[in-house]
Amino acid sequence: MYVYDEHDRQIAAERVAQFRDQTERALAGELAEEEFLPLRLQNGLYVQRLAPMLRICVPYGMLRSDQLRRLARITRDYDKGYAHFTTRTNIQLNWPNLEDVPDILAELAEVEMHANQTSGNCIRNTTTDQFSGVQADEIADPRPYCEIIRQWSTFHPEFAFLPRKFKVAVNASEQTDRAAIQVHDIGLQLVRNDQGELGFRVHVGGGLGRTPMVAPVIREFLPELDLLTYLEAVLRVYNRYGRRDNKFKARIKILVKALTPEGFAEKVEAEWEHIRTSPTRLTPEAIGKFQGYFTEPAYQTLENATDELSKQRFENREFDKWLTYNVGEHKKPGYACVTLTLKKTGTPPGDVTDYQLEQIAELADQFSFGEVRATHEQNVVLADVRQDQLFELWQRMIPLGFATANLNTLTDVICCPGGDFCALANAKSIPVAEAIQRRFDDLDYLYDLGPIDLNISGCMNACGHHHVGNIGVLGVDKKGEEFYQVSLGGDSHHNATIGKILGPSFARDQMPQVIAKLIDVYVEKRTEEETFLDTYRRVGLEPFKERVYA
Repeated sequence: MYVYDEHDRQIAAERVAQFRDQTERALAGELAEEEFLPLRLQNGLYVQRLAPMLRICVPYGMLRSDQLRRLARITRDYDKGYAHFTTRTNIQLNWPNLEDVPDILAELAEVEMHANQTSGNCIRNTTTDQFSGVQADEIADPRPYCEIIRQWSTFHPEFAFLPRKFKVAVNASEQTDRAAIQVHDIGLQLVRNDQGELGFRVHVGGGLGRTPMVAPVIREFLPELDLLTYLEAVLRVYNRYGRRDNKFKARIKILVKALTPEGFAEKVEAEWEHIRTSPTRLTPEAIGKFQGYFTEPAYQTLENATDELSKQRFENREFDKWLTYNVGEHKKPGYACVTLTLKKTGTPPGDVTDYQLEQIAELADQFSFGEVRATHEQNVVLADVRQDQLFELWQRMIPLGFATANLNTLTDVICCPGGDFCALANAKSIPVAEAIQRRFDDLDYLYDLGPIDLNISGCMNACGHHHVGNIGVLGVDKKGEEFYQVSLGGDSHHNATIGKILGPSFARDQMPQVIAKLIDVYVEKRTEEETFLDTYRRVGLEPFKERVYA
């Protein structure tokens, strides 16, 4: 995991001091709100429906146990005792006082954390797969490249005020895409060419929100050393040609569509020719330096605990369920990847209390080398757990609420905070998620249904990524009343697709029954091996539409 050096610490301290001065001047009336707005946004501070909201950066989802403990204390001392994991693997505080934010940032800096560029029209937190570095099928560990992008993009003077916010994701797995790269402004897939050389397939122009799009490929193979110069060329073209007269048409996806992917790529290649040999170009030594931050922990030489686990599974059915759904394979024999689900019914998806944060830190220290990963799906991962300790870990997790064995099922809901907190939301998201979870509370039935992505957003900004849910739910406003629009067929993986709207929206109290009808159609129409998405792609929208609106 990357550790700050003296330059990082100095920059962080100076940034905190700068924002403290800006905040004091704003509170004293010396800075008008329109002047303070871009300053607070680039320090992660929003003004929401009921209180300020502070978004804390978690680069590529990685956290140390000491950072978790500091986050726990901050939520207890400066907030209401809980925090929220977002789909960008960041952490949000929903109730800080404006005057306390500089103190919060100072405390974060002490444990090598910050809120830089988690908001505003700049390059946001670069994300990747939560199993990076421990999965057997990845081309290479993507985390060093994420850190390279983070350091290059943070405080980059040329890209501090882009036409609109900008998001980058990197994926390395050949089998799946847990980073959803094709719905990002830039998505990078690690690949090897015919000569075995490492590089990237570059997608540009994806995104959700008001105009959802899947990013086209603009370069099939970008050599590894050319990563930053090519990204710089993409950003320069966007900065030059992106619209600034209409924020709804300012994202790079609109520009790529207007120019066509081929036309946009031509402009990028032309710009790149001017800068591809500039000092920004990476060197093998620089890449090696960053790779050195992500060395393997002190793994022991172990055998797979097959016999022991088989016995424990046979004796405890609940453990067997959890092992099947929440535990994944690890590249090292004798180890496993464990997902702590933050989706216990009755708790807003992604929320954790200060006590739970401290307990996650304890679990990380005891079972996973003191590190955890936040996921795009708003869960938490212990990536390096010994197989012979899985049963003990599971027992420890049960009273903490992390052992719900529903990973990748219908109730493992992605959900934004919605109208309970967000000033932009048209409708509440959390009550809808809970109502659906309560309607489908039979785990055996969920297992029979197989993997289903249910994503809920409270508005068109799509923080809940509803467009790429197999079932997507969008909160809409109808003459002051909260209603919900449903879409089907979305997917955020390698074969990314935008879901199609089912039809007219529904009242909140109808939503559990609407979802139940959709599931009934799937159960009736599926073949033995089909997932919900497979069945939808085969039979289309109409059978679902007919049932729901009959």
